[in-house]
Amino acid sequence: MHPGRTNVNKFLIEAQQCRPELGGDFSMLVSDLVRSCKAVARLVAHGALAGLSSDGEGATPASLEMMANSIFLDHCEWGGHLSAISSGVMEGINPTGKKTSRGRFLLVLEPLDGTTNIDINLSVGSIFSILRCPEPDAPTDVENFLQSGMAQVAAGYALYGSSTMLVLTIGQGTHGFTLDREIGEFLLTHPHLRIPDETSNFAINASNERFWEPPVRRFVEECREGRTGIRGKDFNMRWAGTMVADIHRLLMRGGVFLYPSDTRDPTQPGRLSLLHKANPMAMIVEQAGGLATTGYERIGTIRPACLHQQTPVILGSRQEIERIERYHTEHLNGEDKPFSSPLFGTRSLFRIE
Repeated sequence: MHPGRTNVNKFLIEAQQCRPELGGDFSMLVSDLVRSCKAVARLVAHGALAGLSSDGEGATPASLEMMANSIFLDHCEWGGHLSAISSGVMEGINPTGKKTSRGRFLLVLEPLDGTTNIDINLSVGSIFSILRCPEPDAPTDVENFLQSGMAQVAAGYALYGSSTMLVLTIGQGTHGFTLDREIGEFLLTHPHLRIPDETSNFAINASNERFWEPPVRRFVEECREGRTGIRGKDFNMRWAGTMVADIHRLLMRGGVFLYPSDTRDPTQPGRLSLLHKANPMAMIVEQAGGLATTGYERIGTIRPACLHQQTPVILGSRQEIERIERYHTEHLNGEDKPFSSPLFGTRSLFRIE
């Protein structure tokens, strides 16, 4: 692979030498996704000139997501490579192709993440995941999508920022492509991205601190204490409000992204879609040498119970994720509670309830 000269199609052709199954329908599907990302990048780049705003005077965040969703559907459903599409903005699935001849793959996507950042000109992005259809010739239903993250054939995202980047994994590392607008091609600029094992950066929405579980509160407090605390070094906290932007920074500079379980709604401990966001990002991060967990289990091993199941997400640099998992284990075992012994407790004539 030649950085700056290899486009996505050439990248896939070279990969097919070791994995022939990446040719045919799969490579054509990726080409459709690439064209979709270019079209969404053009939509986003026009900003207020195209009436894109989230202030109520232009297009709303919901309508922007639907516009991006339509772009992906228009580009990806016609070629016959897919059996069905599931989108984060659609309640059900969208079967594709002919009823008598379904494609071999399923597409899962988040068409436009971070739309509330549009009117302040911050980065937004698209997330996608490709699964194999268990029974291509059988009627397509929701059950076909309920596969664990380990079953993903490929995953990626497009970041629409100062430049447009496509980050892609096909199970052979994580690679970054930058859109050359003059020739209309995504060119390989960041081959074999690797997340450093150690980091001094973390991303979390601190406004939810009162809802965090003790292990997360413990980790963040240690980071805040910096070099004067038990970690012995200073940390930087960042939060873009767009998952794609936060994960991209993590890939480029190292770090930890936390959208942890909280107590706001006991019936819904997680806030991010397992299929449409967590699984593809987990694959991207793990293929770059990082780890992805809920705090209690690896994200990629979770078998979804429904199409829009939500989950806690903690992913990033290996050493920090292992530390956070250890804190969750210690919390489950009661090992993170202050030491208490009646022998050395406060003496009193009254029983302490």
